[in-house]
Amino acid sequence: MLLAIYALLTLYPLIWLFISSFKSNQDFYGKPFSLPSEWQVENFTKAWKVAGIGTALTNSVIVTAAAMVLTLFLGTLAAYVLARLQFKLKGPIMALFVLGMLIPIHSTLVPLFIMMKKMGILDSHLALILPYTAFELPVAIFVVVAYLTSVPKEVEEAAMIDGNGYWGIFFRIIFPLAVPAMATVAILAFLRFWNDFAFALVFINKQALKTLPLSLSIFSDGFGTDYSLTMAAMAIAVIPTIIIYLIFQEQIMKGMVAGAVKG
Repeated sequence: MLLAIYALLTLYPLIWLFISSFKSNQDFYGKPFSLPSEWQVENFTKAWKVAGIGTALTNSVIVTAAAMVLTLFLGTLAAYVLARLQFKLKGPIMALFVLGMLIPIHSTLVPLFIMMKKMGILDSHLALILPYTAFELPVAIFVVVAYLTSVPKEVEEAAMIDGNGYWGIFFRIIFPLAVPAMATVAILAFLRFWNDFAFALVFINKQALKTLPLSLSIFSDGFGTDYSLTMAAMAIAVIPTIIIYLIFQEQIMKGMVAGAVKG
């Protein structure tokens, strides 16, 4: 019973969002917690057209997918080196990556803007892909290193006896075994990349390159907010997040607990 109540409380904001997306502005203000007097299905088509959600959705998919691929590959590769190989600067390098988790992301907006302006990559997908990857790498490395410590080294030794080098071991052994940890990193990275507003606002000015969070802001100005269209647009934007979580939920649970118990 307690779990059912907890589940309801957890899911209610999502349920409220979808119900509100079918309301008129009058219903939203007058009856915020009730069902719509009349279900406004056209809210979705209006929101799609006004905000240019089709273009924004494409941009968000491109930026998020590219940043996730880079994060997972580079993060897992660095984690393999730090978890398995022994070298002098291993401790300081690991500490440096962990320190990267403590840097306030938004404090870097100004220096990043200046750097990207000099590089000539403002108003491009790279202006988002590169910072997203850089700031997510410390989390990816930390999670995957913790996971790889639970993988027996005998597996790699057997692969090396079979003639595999470090790259062969990485792609044939480590990469497949690290899928649960990478799934955890993937969902955390997806949520950050997909919902980011600050970086996209500062680094992207072209309408054709705007992502979903930027497109949602079009319904609000200095005089008011069209909540019926805002809720409809937010409902559209949250659907990919739900789908990604449902696909990876089993792997996420495995990745979260892996490495916690050894032996």
